[in-house]
Amino acid sequence: MRGPGGFHGRGGFLTDEEKANRPKVTWPLIKRILSYLKPYWKQMALVLLIIVVSSVLGLLPSVLTGKIIDDGLIGRDLKLLITLILVSLGVTLGSNLIKVGESYLNNWIAQHISYDMRNKMYRHLQRMSQRFFTSSNQGDIITRMTSDISGVERVVTNTFTSILSNTITLVAAIVIMFRQNPILAVVGMLVIPLFVIPTRMAGKTRWKLTRESQECSDEMNGILNETLSVSGQLLVKLFGKEDYEYSKYKTVNGKMIRLNLKESMAGRWFMVIITTFSSIGPMLLYLVGGIMMMKYDSNLSVGDISVLVALLGRMYGPVNSLLNIQVEWIRSMALFTRIFEYFDMPVEIEQPENPVIPERSTGRVEFKNVDFAYDSERQILKNVSFTLESGHSVAIVGPSGSGKSTMINLIPRLYDVQGGAVLFDGVDVREQDLAHLRANIGIVSQETYLFNGTIRENLLYANPDASEAELIEACKKANIYDFVEKQEKGLDAIVGNRGLKLSGGEKQRISIARVLLKNPALLIFDEATSALDSISEQKIQDAIDPIIKERTSILIAHRLSTILAADEILVVKDGEIVERGVHSELVKRGGTYTELYETQFSKALARQEFVPTETEDTDYLNQE
Repeated sequence: MRGPGGFHGRGGFLTDEEKANRPKVTWPLIKRILSYLKPYWKQMALVLLIIVVSSVLGLLPSVLTGKIIDDGLIGRDLKLLITLILVSLGVTLGSNLIKVGESYLNNWIAQHISYDMRNKMYRHLQRMSQRFFTSSNQGDIITRMTSDISGVERVVTNTFTSILSNTITLVAAIVIMFRQNPILAVVGMLVIPLFVIPTRMAGKTRWKLTRESQECSDEMNGILNETLSVSGQLLVKLFGKEDYEYSKYKTVNGKMIRLNLKESMAGRWFMVIITTFSSIGPMLLYLVGGIMMMKYDSNLSVGDISVLVALLGRMYGPVNSLLNIQVEWIRSMALFTRIFEYFDMPVEIEQPENPVIPERSTGRVEFKNVDFAYDSERQILKNVSFTLESGHSVAIVGPSGSGKSTMINLIPRLYDVQGGAVLFDGVDVREQDLAHLRANIGIVSQETYLFNGTIRENLLYANPDASEAELIEACKKANIYDFVEKQEKGLDAIVGNRGLKLSGGEKQRISIARVLLKNPALLIFDEATSALDSISEQKIQDAIDPIIKERTSILIAHRLSTILAADEILVVKDGEIVERGVHSELVKRGGTYTELYETQFSKALARQEFVPTETEDTDYLNQE
């Protein structure tokens, strides 16, 4: 069985899920599908012509068989026999060569259509808002981009071509048969259902067994993934469950073997039935043809009967394929429907029609009565207002889930406000040029993401034109240059997938250096040290402190020293700014800030007293 997006090899039967979600085939849907074929209509026309020629040529050897028998063999004309045989071989070779050309051209069209669709899908997904990526299943997004669009290639190369080729072959064979002998042609038509019925019955049986085998395979893979992973095998060992898990695996493995044997034998019995039924048609034609030739129609020859038998054999495949074409058609339409569903998802954050670019980028931020909610069930921000002047810094603190991160996500328009406005450099962010807006905002979050490459490549992602000196300067400011110097390859050291070769603190400092290379007007630190140990936390804090003195900054932090470095503190609770001011004022009020200070900030301050010396710090990092 193929993975998601594929449909060939699953038999001529729809699953219950496919039946329930059968797409409604309408003219707009067909028209939309054809729009992807339109740029390649010349190539499609050529493919159609090639299919017609190759289908007709493919039937000629069957027709020539009659001449070979009657005129060559029975007529005892050796020269004509050799000529007819050579012509038949030449036609067969020509037909096969044409099919090679057809296959190449067909695949060329399919590859270019999938190329167009992938590019369009990727561009569309890039424009989707953060809401889309946080609410959608990542696996589903990847499936649409890969398997579903790959399925379109199979639709073009197999389904559409199969319909054309089989239809032309069938029509041509029927026409030739009736021209040869209408009575024997009718006899041949009556035999075809005998071939189709067992095919469909066997298909149902094999599809049922295939489904059960797939379910069994999924169960086996689940056991392997759970018990042979690093964490899984450790749990099995610690609880002494080796024999229990082995017994489970052995049972499922035995079930898989039995199903595979059943499926294999079902195929064998199917071939026995098909081979038997395939012989009935020719035998009937020989019987009826013989009776006609001997008693009623002296004009009917052995060659004529042989032609009809050969043509009947050529009809079995196309008839069976066309009988199952409804299933292939429905699956093809479902595939396009799934892809179009993504294309039709509205882009929430749109570039304004007449984008504004402020004269000067200073990083000034103003929230004016901002309301925001991710959904209708819960309001996240309520009437939030504050101003951050250029060159100043503000710390935003509050309990978990109070809306702190949401506030900063509104500034670069990862989401749009439902009420009020967010201004950047004096202009509503919804009116600004998106590229300009985001180029002037740098965010360092607690979830650092590094690409699988070198330190240099990750830094240059922010500024591809940065010089070696600028890279080094950014690393020094981010307090990571000492670490880089110790690496054998320096800036060209590999960080690993998602930066797994680095510690959390090292990744975070590289992300700070990356943001500094971007040189934004506004810097935002979103819990940049929340998930780190005291040593890493101190190193990052040493990097952050001088940075926030140089440029406009917003800090979401749990560390008291970070909060104290800000010019103003905003206290957020349940989506509202409940307190604002400086530390000395807020801690005396006995409100939310005082509570946070007593439960979180003071503990963080106490931990700082145990930060190791520089030597101890290096030893710890080397162990890590």
